[in-house]
Amino acid sequence: MQIEEVKGANKEQRVATHSHIRGLGLKADGTAEPVAAGFVGQESAREAAGIVTDLIRSKRFAGRAVLLAGAPGTGKTAIAYAISQELGPRVPFCPMTGSEVYSSEVKKTEVLMENFRRAISLRVKEVKEVYEGEVTEITPEEAENPLGGYSKTVSNVVIGLKTAKGTKQLRLDPSIYESLLKEKVSTGDVIYIEANTGSVKRVGRSDAYATEYDLEADEYVPLPKGDVHKKREVIQDVTLHDLDVANARPQGGQDIVSMMSQLMKPRKTEITDKMRAEINKAVNKYVEQGTAELVPGVLFLDEVHMLDIECFTYLNRALESDISPIVVLASNRGMCTIRGTEDMRAPHGIPRDLLDRMLIVRTVPYTQSEIQIILDIRAKTEGLNLAPAALEYAAEVGVKSSLRYAIQLLTPANVMAQISGREEIQKEDMAEAGELFFDAKKSVAILQSSGSNFL
Repeated sequence: MQIEEVKGANKEQRVATHSHIRGLGLKADGTAEPVAAGFVGQESAREAAGIVTDLIRSKRFAGRAVLLAGAPGTGKTAIAYAISQELGPRVPFCPMTGSEVYSSEVKKTEVLMENFRRAISLRVKEVKEVYEGEVTEITPEEAENPLGGYSKTVSNVVIGLKTAKGTKQLRLDPSIYESLLKEKVSTGDVIYIEANTGSVKRVGRSDAYATEYDLEADEYVPLPKGDVHKKREVIQDVTLHDLDVANARPQGGQDIVSMMSQLMKPRKTEITDKMRAEINKAVNKYVEQGTAELVPGVLFLDEVHMLDIECFTYLNRALESDISPIVVLASNRGMCTIRGTEDMRAPHGIPRDLLDRMLIVRTVPYTQSEIQIILDIRAKTEGLNLAPAALEYAAEVGVKSSLRYAIQLLTPANVMAQISGREEIQKEDMAEAGELFFDAKKSVAILQSSGSNFL
């Protein structure tokens, strides 16, 4: 076997549309920096999002809605993504688009409620009794097989655990011995055993057995402190949708009829309102007892104008429920007809009664200098070298066409530069990429001039 030294450990990460967004880029007093955390401009919208984020953290904004309204390419989705970055991984963030509600299997309102429940987390605090320490001995005690024959079975297992404070000898059930074998526990390993369930977890090898070898196959951990038998607080996060799915799973019998009926059922079944009401009662009971904490997260509903009048009516009711998340909506439409109606026109394609429940945050189009800064940040995120003249030309393209089109030209222009033997993207590379790939305005102009040639 040949072992070679690793020259570099740089991981290549996939670059998504909003990989450069790391937060809202706000100061300590809540005002927005002109350029910070990958964000450029949109100061008033970011400051409003910062207030919403503070309200979410203080749990004073549950059951309310925020609408991000603005033209395409003005950073609405980026602001929603920045809110999730500010809240951190412990607060659930559930993104979806308006067209996701349309399915031939599940009702539209059911899809909406599923995502509502995904955006609400239940944080359960549980105190577990555990036995933790370094294994000093594992002695299985055998007995005669009750089924007869010459073989013997393990009746119990004696295990010795040692910590910095003392040692303890335990007599365990034979089923726990099987768990010890599965975890490949041996003398000198640090393990912990849950007193209630009997589950065994191997933490690692005790550092007392660490040697001077250059290569080690095991992870060494220090000897646990305190007593062998101790209480440990375990915090688990579970969404309400996970509880719904766990309780909705049918518990059929083992006979052939029930097994066939389970196979014939559709894979995605709807969860009834009655079951959700029972789960809500149990959740409220745990919250009142202090064993659990309800964490309302964020449901981001992009392209909200794609919802129809039935979904909007359901949203009104869902926002009024006792357990509901913060709903952030985004739309790039002006005055348009509400889907599902023939002549009902409304701002952003949303009924006026639902608009009255929202705080509306406006995003404005970017200026040429802001587009230039955004393109520079984006080029650095994608690892591209952009010449100053090429950057200015790309900003001009962003003003004439759109910011998204200018960003999309960066990677083809980099390929053009590499073909020409350059590591830096020049202005002519951007121009050549623009001739190969049309933007929406140029494509519309071609259709209008030569529309008769198309079907």
